[in-house]
Amino acid sequence: MIETLIIENEMIKKLDLLMNQVGKTPLLNLSQLSPNKAVKIYGKAEWEQLGGSVKARAAYRIIQTALKNGILNKNKSLLDASSGNTAIAYASIAKELGLNTTLIIPKNASQERKDILQSLGADLIYSSELEGTDGAQQIAKQLYVECPDKYFYADQYNNPENWKAHYCTTAPEIVQQTKGGITHFAASLGTTGTFTGSARYFKDHYPKVKLIQFQPNNPMHGLEGWKHLETAKVPGIFNPQLADENIEVDSAEAVQLIKTIYQKMKLRLSPSAAAAVLGSLQLANKIEQGVIVTTLADNGDKYSEIYKNLEL
Repeated sequence: MIETLIIENEMIKKLDLLMNQVGKTPLLNLSQLSPNKAVKIYGKAEWEQLGGSVKARAAYRIIQTALKNGILNKNKSLLDASSGNTAIAYASIAKELGLNTTLIIPKNASQERKDILQSLGADLIYSSELEGTDGAQQIAKQLYVECPDKYFYADQYNNPENWKAHYCTTAPEIVQQTKGGITHFAASLGTTGTFTGSARYFKDHYPKVKLIQFQPNNPMHGLEGWKHLETAKVPGIFNPQLADENIEVDSAEAVQLIKTIYQKMKLRLSPSAAAAVLGSLQLANKIEQGVIVTTLADNGDKYSEIYKNLEL
């Protein structure tokens, strides 16, 4: 018992040391892309943290809370479903702590994602590419039901620590970086943690900020990490009352925008990040003036095939 407590305390200490690698991401000025000179557009470069994506924030807080509450330890494997980025964040943190991970991802996740996860020592289970993360969640839940003593089921789609990570870090960072000048916060919906947590913060502290959620314009969109909520399983942490507006984004247009952004700014974005920029451009066309801030989930490092096809 004493030995177990010592090991768990050591893990918490190691986790605390990783805190400096989570959050505190730079705000990139994308205003030269804006179709309206009176509207400035900024994007949070979320890949500049542990694991290389926005998911570091939620993964860190979920693991931190579980360790401190004693529901995750050396004897359990961290289990969850993911489109890939949260899985990488989990595995990156778990490797530093000496924890095991069992991660369910759709079979059609990019090869780079799979290679990274395998290099981090994660146990991977592939779900049907036709069912997306909804299918991955079903497998994860079934594994946990069958072996509750073997797994800590993180359940990012229903775990409130997901949105709380963004309430406590993402939104306050944006306010500080824009010196309170933000007028519109816009983010995509996947687990919905980024939008939900940030929107809650703005509602509580800066209610004049308009809140815009981005979704793909059809169920077969191909944007990893995004959900078309009308046809997908709606995450338990999602609050449909938060958004002031919903904007639908076309995935094919988003992929083409990758090339434009690279040519104009030498910035390598992922399809999902480019889609967030596209949604912001659509928003800029609808308002007279303002400061739009969106989150750029990850960069193009895990999408070599797309960059090859775009001849970049």
